[in-house]
Amino acid sequence: MATLEWRQYGALDAHVITAEPAPQLAAIFCHGFGAPGDDLVPLGAQLLQQFPSLLDQVEILMPCAPLSLADQGLPNSRAWWPLDLERLSRTIELSNFDDLRREVPDQLATSRELLLDLIKEVMTTRGLSAGQIVLGGFSQGSMLATDVAMRMPEPPGGLIIWSGTLLNEEDWTQRAPRLKDVPVVQSHGREDPILPYESATWLRDLLTGAGAKIKFIGFRGPHTIPNEAVKAAGQLLESLLDTSTETH
Repeated sequence: MATLEWRQYGALDAHVITAEPAPQLAAIFCHGFGAPGDDLVPLGAQLLQQFPSLLDQVEILMPCAPLSLADQGLPNSRAWWPLDLERLSRTIELSNFDDLRREVPDQLATSRELLLDLIKEVMTTRGLSAGQIVLGGFSQGSMLATDVAMRMPEPPGGLIIWSGTLLNEEDWTQRAPRLKDVPVVQSHGREDPILPYESATWLRDLLTGAGAKIKFIGFRGPHTIPNEAVKAAGQLLESLLDTSTETH
């Protein structure tokens, strides 16, 4: 039976919905800017409830971002890198998104290495290959997952991008072909007031052009994860689980 545990992977702590005795897949979901470290735990539970076939087969890890926002008056909030919220607000107000797609955030490299270390430890301790790892996340967490997916020594089994956007465009354009044939679920609200829908289509087009297998879900709604996007993530995991089981 799956249980919720708290584990440490290098410098990152993570909530883990376990799969015993040995998972066939590990899904790693990174939360968004300003969320508490346990923000995605209910979503992990929702996935297992909607897809019982994943129980005891898929271990779900939800790492806590390393940066505390307590000094900004948000004591329970965390981030993968700092954001200039005033600048982001001006960008949205002026619809000047070209700067956003070229941005290389401060501390992205640090969080990238922390997540890569976590992946390596999970693969080693659980006996999994890169193809048995699914990366994903929401908002800022999905951007980190996308960046890391392009930098793993071997590509992951899948990528899930909930309300993400295109960053670091020059580098991502060069690295995106590493995701050729990788299944990707991407969702974005057409009324998203934080990250514009247009920026999601830029990322979709980049990954599609690189040969990734994109399932894109544009939905009527704001900056959130609709059930349709959760369902698509579960279907992706089920499809990989079938492949993994066939090879074991």
